[in-house]
Amino acid sequence: MDKKKQQQAYENYVKQKTPVHNLPANMAKAFVVGGIICTIGQAILNYCEKMGLSKDISGSWTSMLLVLLSVVLTGFGIYPQIAKWGGAGALVPITGFANSVAAPAIEYKKEGQVMGIGCKIFTIAGPVILYGIFTSWVLGLGYWILKISGIV
Repeated sequence: MDKKKQQQAYENYVKQKTPVHNLPANMAKAFVVGGIICTIGQAILNYCEKMGLSKDISGSWTSMLLVLLSVVLTGFGIYPQIAKWGGAGALVPITGFANSVAAPAIEYKKEGQVMGIGCKIFTIAGPVILYGIFTSWVLGLGYWILKISGIV
């Protein structure tokens, strides 16, 4: 009987500690935050094009400024709060990737330049970079083979 009470107490503990998610509310928050980030990006893009830059150069400036904004907000501790509230809406765009690189660098700077920042900066973003490069290589190899064989 004692084992049953322990099991019931554990189940109650798990229920108490497990967060309850409201999927429609989380989706709405992600939509709003992602929409705001995209609107800021579009405003930067439009401004750059209005200043006479080409579409490609404007896109590059937009990406760089969004990354810079994300890193600065991460440094001040604001972006993690935005990501906590907005979920995937803040984590999926390029700003979320910049946050995933900047946050470990800030967190581990106390351990030094090499063992802290150098070793830990890509703990979150490293797998994304690795698999992105590997996938690009595989797709490029496939394209090259198809091009040589005359299919493409």
